[in-house]
Amino acid sequence: MPSYSGVWTLTAQYQAIGGQNWPMAPGAPTSVSATAGDAQATVTFVAPTFTGIPPGITGYLATSTPGSFTATGASSPLTVTGLSNGTSYTIAVQATNGVQYGPAGTSGSVSPVAIRGLFARGSEINYISISSTGNAISFGSLSPSMSYFAGCASSTRGVFAGVYDIPSLMSYVTIATTGNSTNFGTLGAVRRNRLAACSNETRGLFAGGDTSTGRINNIDYITIATTGDSTDFGDLTAVTDALAGCASTTRGIFGGGESASNLNVIQYITIASTGNATDFGDLTLARYELASCSSSTRGLFAGGFGGGYSNVIDYITIASTGNATDFGDLTVARYGLAGCSSSTRGVFGGGSTGSNSNVMDYVTIASTGNATDFGDLLFTQTGVAACSNGHGGL
Repeated sequence: MPSYSGVWTLTAQYQAIGGQNWPMAPGAPTSVSATAGDAQATVTFVAPTFTGIPPGITGYLATSTPGSFTATGASSPLTVTGLSNGTSYTIAVQATNGVQYGPAGTSGSVSPVAIRGLFARGSEINYISISSTGNAISFGSLSPSMSYFAGCASSTRGVFAGVYDIPSLMSYVTIATTGNSTNFGTLGAVRRNRLAACSNETRGLFAGGDTSTGRINNIDYITIATTGDSTDFGDLTAVTDALAGCASTTRGIFGGGESASNLNVIQYITIASTGNATDFGDLTLARYELASCSSSTRGLFAGGFGGGYSNVIDYITIASTGNATDFGDLTVARYGLAGCSSSTRGVFGGGSTGSNSNVMDYVTIASTGNATDFGDLLFTQTGVAACSNGHGGL
């Protein structure tokens, strides 16, 4: 048997053990972090430096506590499904070299939550579970009563804003808890409606709109977790109302609207950095009173009025400037609708087809194709606003 003596480094020790053909599992993954989803958690991690003997990581195992729900895969991230919403979990991740699993790196606690979409109009708020088709359920009352307004959200709080016949109050709700809205603050110095909104986890933006004296190009922002008045962010590329907004975690997108004529303009901002909007590209059809939603990578613009009621759905890749591409069609051509989304599914609801509609449609954001019936809202209205706690900006 070989003899080893003196001061060993860790590498030399492993080399010595390797010379004896003693298998060893890889080290523990590091920087393990879990993000809650709807009945699931997605865990990210960094591969261990030591890859085992024989060397080479062949896969990873993620295990929840409690419940021992598991997921396997070749690399980060992994998504553990089957979890219970409202229960706190930690996720342990182990690496294997095909011989055995090594020690675990463990995340902090996360609590999965149902991804809800909220639709509001007048004094009513409805909600849906985005993953499950069906009719909407009453959430609570919206105060003040609003129409042709906009909504944005973090993973916990939804904020609605936009009226010009009274001071432009913003109103918020806690998405996981049904109940009436609460005053958030005042939206800028200008009263307006027919505006658009988008958000990431921390910041909500409200853009454009129609005032008592005409359209504006203002963009305001709020910190969603902190009630208070909005702050000036910058300007749109043109005075515009009846546009739509969506976002990734870093970039906000505004599309369509009405100025001297219907617009096909798409413009973007970096949510964390105040400043004016920049041209992104063009929609496939110039139109206003359209709706938008997004995953973390793709934004959708649907419906609107563009020489007639539109059923068009366009999509863009949010990180890449350029013109929109045809996605498919809504089940019913209409304008004045609103959109919300989870990370995978977009839902469009309400609007007018010449008479007001309570229709909700859904699409799978990653897959082009026509929309499918989701269910019905409790109210039949145009000028609807929507938001969700699981959209692409979170």
